[in-house]
Amino acid sequence: MAAIAKTEEEWAERVRAYLKAELKKADVGYVELAKRLKKHGFKDETEASITNKLKRGTFTAIFLLACLAALEAEGVRLEDI
Repeated sequence: MAAIAKTEEEWAERVRAYLKAELKKADVGYVELAKRLKKHGFKDETEASITNKLKRGTFTAIFLLACLAALEAEGVRLEDI
């Protein structure tokens, strides 16, 4: 079990890596994710906007949860982040 992140920067890096790993596990790219997010009310997301968010590592909890819903993830455990 990984230790809980201690800084905001560490949280950002871990969440970014977690989301990227979930995308890879689901075999979903940014174009497909943008299409799926539209079904969850995120009409303005594009491949470029998703790329930028994941590159920066900063995005809202709402975006993270919508992505996980779009990937049909079953849940999130802090130990996995």
